[in-house]
Amino acid sequence: MKLKIGIFDSGIGGFTVLNSLIKTRKDVEVFYLADIKRVPYGDKSFDQIRSIAIEICNWYSDKNLDALLVACNTTNACALDILETNLKIPCFDLINSVSEIVTKKYIGVLATPTTIKSSYYKKVIESNKKNVEVFQQECPEFVSEIEKTKLNLNKLEYLSKLYLKPLLKENIEEIILGCSHYPLIYEVLKNKLYPNIRIIDPSNALVNKFNKFFKIPKNLCSEDISYSNVSFFVTAKSNEFSKKVKYWLGINKKIKLVNLRSND
Repeated sequence: MKLKIGIFDSGIGGFTVLNSLIKTRKDVEVFYLADIKRVPYGDKSFDQIRSIAIEICNWYSDKNLDALLVACNTTNACALDILETNLKIPCFDLINSVSEIVTKKYIGVLATPTTIKSSYYKKVIESNKKNVEVFQQECPEFVSEIEKTKLNLNKLEYLSKLYLKPLLKENIEEIILGCSHYPLIYEVLKNKLYPNIRIIDPSNALVNKFNKFFKIPKNLCSEDISYSNVSFFVTAKSNEFSKKVKYWLGINKKIKLVNLRSND
């Protein structure tokens, strides 16, 4: 019996959560939803994100999910309560999951403008850990660049240097990639950081928390990554998204076009 899992994001960022999940287990059936029509979420208002969250709940309502993995930090920061209240299933989120694994005193957070404005990362981490100071940096252009079919590495190098500079001045010891898109450019970011700074990908913390809740049957640990039990749904540009799936995941999959404004 497979666990039915929902993973959603504004675009390809949720691939980081998806990969973390299927690297650890194969007893899952995944419904991956990408709201390409409105990517990026990170420049939208608090109220807009909450309105979108209700539409996401409506779409998932007939999928009989066992759990939802919230792969979008912005929705996590603005509308986690809406997802939990409407879906009435376990919702595993990035921010609360990663707040439990920080170990140092000075923490940097890279995230979208809306996530930073919410200060959710700062509030959760500083309330969970004593004597911790969180420094936040918004990265308004990252998601749009990462979502391009062909990455402009020169632009990403420039933006990385720009966004990391204020955090490095604070002598941070750990840095949280507070948008699920950012681990996709892990190497670019790593090259701009001092070797002693620990880079934290929240998707791993989320999936570890999920696996503690839903124990992995011993004979169902994942050895080979397989996307055979993953279905992809988008709200626009299915052909373009198919190319991104091929580029980032190395697979050819049917991409289904859906309308979030209805319950289909």
